[in-house]
Amino acid sequence: MNLQIFGTKKCKDSKKAQLFFQERRIPFQFINLQEKEMSKGELRSILGSVKLDDLIDTESKVYEDKNLKYMLYDKEEALLTNPLLFKTPIVRDGKKATIGFVPEIWKQWISDSKK
Repeated sequence: MNLQIFGTKKCKDSKKAQLFFQERRIPFQFINLQEKEMSKGELRSILGSVKLDDLIDTESKVYEDKNLKYMLYDKEEALLTNPLLFKTPIVRDGKKATIGFVPEIWKQWISDSKK
């Protein structure tokens, strides 16, 4: 497994995702979206498993501050330039990805990796 967790230090679900993998002694890389933007390649990889619209946190302060509810905009570009627009955590293992705290899917990944 080659896990990455994209999130923020304040996000409770990001903390829960980290704890989930720590408890199972599975190494991961945590990417704090407040400090580092997601690359276009990382986003494209995630889009292989997740819909673009599902990645946007329509309840975030950034979404509200930029008034995106009432605008037409390039969603991919908005996410890349405003990483706090992402719903978190985004957990990625190669070409597989999830949004939010979904341990049932992660358990399946772990099981599949042991085969």
